[in-house]
Amino acid sequence: MINSNSIWLHWHGHIEVVLGLGALQLAYLYFTGPYRKRKYPDVPNSPYRSLLFTLGNLMIFLSISSPIHVLSDDFLFSVHMFQHVVITLLSPPLLILGTPKWLISPLFDQKITLKIFKIVFHPLITLVFFNFIFSVWHLPVLYELSVKFHWVHVFEHLLFMFAAIMMWWPLCSQIKQIPQLPYPLQMVYLFLMSLAQIIVFGIVTFARQPIYQHYIQAERIFGISPLLDQQIGGIIMKVGSGFMFLFLIVLAFYKWYDQETNKK
Repeated sequence: MINSNSIWLHWHGHIEVVLGLGALQLAYLYFTGPYRKRKYPDVPNSPYRSLLFTLGNLMIFLSISSPIHVLSDDFLFSVHMFQHVVITLLSPPLLILGTPKWLISPLFDQKITLKIFKIVFHPLITLVFFNFIFSVWHLPVLYELSVKFHWVHVFEHLLFMFAAIMMWWPLCSQIKQIPQLPYPLQMVYLFLMSLAQIIVFGIVTFARQPIYQHYIQAERIFGISPLLDQQIGGIIMKVGSGFMFLFLIVLAFYKWYDQETNKK
């Protein structure tokens, strides 16, 4: 375990993170650069999309490799919840919006793959799958495994990101084969998402005793008790997602209003 005095200087250099995210970024730059110029010479470059994708990738790197990771693993449950907010709510929509539709549309052209993707990205499937994955990994037995064993933690985060890409697809899709939900359905989808984590939030936030042994035994920093740390984590989990979903509901409403107004 890292000493609390050296937290802010400790950066994780896990080879799988550096190689994985580095390869992802290099592949993106290649396909949107030399590959695009050769195969799609009429398609202009989009610095805006490149910025979104790079920012999403950088967020994952910082949340997993910076001192945030040390704080979340060895000291504070609340920082672990912030880490989960980053890799499930902030980074995935940036990655989707930053990926040009001309680049991924061929993946959906085959009938078999299209049928599979229509199931994978069906709003009911994505809503249930994401919240099931998020909830089950916060059961104490699995949570303890994830913070004690590195490869379990890696698997957990990969599963979180996969489930988050699924969850965000009905809201951020840019391809015609499996498009975004209509704005009224987006509002319903977001409302259900905002309700889905209430059980986990309630258990974590209103428990009378800390439920994660790992953080009970952890060195205390910033004068935060294990129970207060757990309560802050629950609030980060719910308030972070709640404000985001509320903002998106309002945004979808105004886009729907503009759409209907322009039809008249």
